[in-house]
Amino acid sequence: MAGTIEVLVPGGQANPGPPLGPELGPTPVDVQAVVQEINDQTEAFDGTEVPVTVEYDEDGSFDIDVGVPPTAALVKDEAGFETGSGEPQKDFVADLSIDQVKTIAEQKHPDLLAYDTKNAAKEVVGTCASMGVTIEGVDAREFKQKVDDGEYDDALA
Repeated sequence: MAGTIEVLVPGGQANPGPPLGPELGPTPVDVQAVVQEINDQTEAFDGTEVPVTVEYDEDGSFDIDVGVPPTAALVKDEAGFETGSGEPQKDFVADLSIDQVKTIAEQKHPDLLAYDTKNAAKEVVGTCASMGVTIEGVDAREFKQKVDDGEYDDALA
Protein backbone atom coordinates (compact mmCIF):
# COMPACT_ATOMS: atom_id res chain seq x y z
CA MET A 1 0.00 0.00 0.00
CA ALA A 2 3.01 2.29 0.02
CA GLY A 3 2.76 5.14 -2.42
CA THR A 4 3.77 8.57 -3.60
CA ILE A 5 1.82 11.79 -3.81
CA GLU A 6 3.01 14.82 -5.78
CA VAL A 7 1.36 18.22 -5.22
CA LEU A 8 1.99 21.94 -5.56
CA VAL A 9 1.46 23.82 -2.31
CA PRO A 10 1.94 27.45 -1.30
CA GLY A 11 5.20 27.68 0.65
CA GLY A 12 4.63 27.70 4.40
CA GLN A 13 0.85 27.73 3.93
CA ALA A 14 -0.13 24.12 3.24
CA ASN A 15 -3.31 22.96 4.95
CA PRO A 16 -5.37 19.77 5.22
CA GLY A 17 -7.72 21.02 2.48
CA PRO A 18 -7.25 20.57 -1.24
CA PRO A 19 -4.98 19.70 -2.94
CA LEU A 20 -3.18 17.92 -0.10
CA GLY A 21 -6.00 16.63 2.13
CA PRO A 22 -7.95 14.63 -0.46
CA GLU A 23 -4.73 12.97 -1.61
CA LEU A 24 -3.57 12.08 1.91
CA GLY A 25 -7.00 11.14 3.34
CA PRO A 26 -7.06 7.51 2.16
CA THR A 27 -3.44 6.90 3.23
CA PRO A 28 -2.29 5.64 6.67
CA VAL A 29 -0.30 8.85 7.43
CA ASP A 30 -1.17 11.50 10.01
CA VAL A 31 -2.37 14.29 7.69
CA GLN A 32 -1.70 17.07 10.21
CA ALA A 33 1.87 15.83 10.77
CA VAL A 34 2.51 15.83 7.02
CA VAL A 35 1.06 19.34 6.65
CA GLN A 36 3.19 20.64 9.53
CA GLU A 37 6.35 19.06 8.11
CA ILE A 38 5.65 20.54 4.67
CA ASN A 39 5.09 24.00 6.17
CA ASP A 40 8.31 23.76 8.16
CA GLN A 41 10.30 22.80 5.07
CA THR A 42 8.68 25.35 2.73
CA GLU A 43 8.40 28.43 4.94
CA ALA A 44 11.30 30.13 3.09
CA PHE A 45 9.15 30.18 -0.07
CA ASP A 46 6.34 32.11 1.68
CA GLY A 47 3.29 31.64 -0.54
CA THR A 48 5.11 30.73 -3.76
CA GLU A 49 3.89 27.46 -5.29
CA VAL A 50 6.35 24.72 -4.32
CA PRO A 51 6.43 21.16 -5.72
CA VAL A 52 6.27 18.61 -2.90
CA THR A 53 6.52 14.83 -3.05
CA VAL A 54 5.24 12.75 -0.13
CA GLU A 55 6.30 9.12 -0.02
CA TYR A 56 4.50 6.99 2.56
CA ASP A 57 4.58 3.42 3.85
CA GLU A 58 1.87 1.12 5.16
CA ASP A 59 2.96 1.78 8.76
CA GLY A 60 2.12 5.51 8.42
CA SER A 61 5.70 6.70 8.13
CA PHE A 62 6.44 9.27 5.45
CA ASP A 63 9.24 11.19 3.75
CA ILE A 64 8.83 14.61 2.23
CA ASP A 65 10.89 15.92 -0.67
CA VAL A 66 10.51 19.62 -1.34
CA GLY A 67 11.41 20.88 -4.79
CA VAL A 68 12.32 24.44 -5.70
CA PRO A 69 9.97 26.70 -7.65
CA PRO A 70 11.09 27.85 -11.10
CA THR A 71 13.56 30.75 -11.05
CA ALA A 72 11.04 33.00 -12.81
CA ALA A 73 8.49 32.38 -10.03
CA LEU A 74 11.06 33.27 -7.38
CA VAL A 75 12.01 36.46 -9.25
CA LYS A 76 8.36 37.48 -9.60
CA ASP A 77 7.71 36.79 -5.94
CA GLU A 78 10.79 38.66 -4.75
CA ALA A 79 10.21 41.68 -7.03
CA GLY A 80 6.44 41.75 -6.54
CA PHE A 81 5.10 41.67 -10.10
CA GLU A 82 2.73 39.34 -11.95
CA THR A 83 4.11 39.01 -15.49
CA GLY A 84 7.39 39.68 -17.22
CA SER A 85 7.94 42.26 -19.92
CA GLY A 86 6.75 41.68 -23.48
CA GLU A 87 9.89 43.50 -24.61
CA PRO A 88 12.54 42.70 -21.98
CA GLN A 89 15.27 44.59 -23.87
CA LYS A 90 13.33 47.89 -23.65
CA ASP A 91 10.50 47.71 -21.12
CA PHE A 92 11.52 46.89 -17.57
CA VAL A 93 8.93 45.68 -15.07
CA ALA A 94 10.93 45.61 -11.83
CA ASP A 95 14.29 46.16 -10.19
CA LEU A 96 16.03 43.80 -7.75
CA SER A 97 18.79 44.55 -5.28
CA ILE A 98 21.96 42.46 -5.12
CA ASP A 99 20.68 41.04 -1.81
CA GLN A 100 17.45 39.89 -3.48
CA VAL A 101 19.41 38.23 -6.30
CA LYS A 102 21.59 36.49 -3.70
CA THR A 103 18.50 35.28 -1.80
CA ILE A 104 17.00 33.79 -4.97
CA ALA A 105 20.33 32.23 -5.94
CA GLU A 106 20.64 30.59 -2.51
CA GLN A 107 17.08 29.23 -2.70
CA LYS A 108 17.57 27.91 -6.22
CA HIS A 109 21.20 26.74 -5.87
CA PRO A 110 20.41 23.02 -5.27
CA ASP A 111 18.64 22.85 -8.66
CA LEU A 112 21.22 24.81 -10.63
CA LEU A 113 24.43 23.68 -12.28
CA ALA A 114 26.43 26.39 -10.49
CA TYR A 115 29.17 25.47 -8.04
CA ASP A 116 28.83 28.58 -5.88
CA THR A 117 26.53 31.49 -5.06
CA LYS A 118 28.23 33.84 -7.54
CA ASN A 119 27.57 31.54 -10.49
CA ALA A 120 24.06 30.72 -9.23
CA ALA A 121 23.40 34.47 -9.12
CA LYS A 122 24.55 34.76 -12.74
CA GLU A 123 21.97 32.14 -13.72
CA VAL A 124 19.29 34.11 -11.85
CA VAL A 125 20.42 37.30 -13.63
CA GLY A 126 19.97 35.49 -16.96
CA THR A 127 16.35 34.82 -16.05
CA CYS A 128 15.95 38.46 -15.03
CA ALA A 129 17.23 39.53 -18.45
CA SER A 130 14.55 37.50 -20.22
CA MET A 131 11.82 38.87 -17.95
CA GLY A 132 12.70 42.56 -18.19
CA VAL A 133 14.02 42.90 -14.64
CA THR A 134 16.94 45.18 -13.82
CA ILE A 135 19.38 44.66 -10.95
CA GLU A 136 20.57 47.62 -8.91
CA GLY A 137 19.05 49.86 -11.61
CA VAL A 138 21.19 48.31 -14.35
CA ASP A 139 20.15 46.13 -17.28
CA ALA A 140 20.69 42.48 -16.32
CA ARG A 141 23.21 41.95 -19.12
CA GLU A 142 25.34 44.85 -17.89
CA PHE A 143 24.98 43.60 -14.32
CA LYS A 144 26.21 40.14 -15.34
CA GLN A 145 29.31 41.76 -16.85
CA LYS A 146 29.93 43.61 -13.57
CA VAL A 147 29.66 40.28 -11.71
CA ASP A 148 32.13 38.73 -14.18
CA ASP A 149 34.48 41.68 -13.57
CA GLY A 150 34.39 40.96 -9.82
CA GLU A 151 32.49 44.07 -8.68
CA TYR A 152 30.11 42.01 -6.52
CA ASP A 153 32.47 39.32 -5.24
CA ASP A 154 32.02 40.44 -1.62
CA ALA A 155 28.21 40.55 -1.82
CA LEU A 156 27.99 37.15 -3.52
CA ALA A 157 30.61 35.34 -1.43
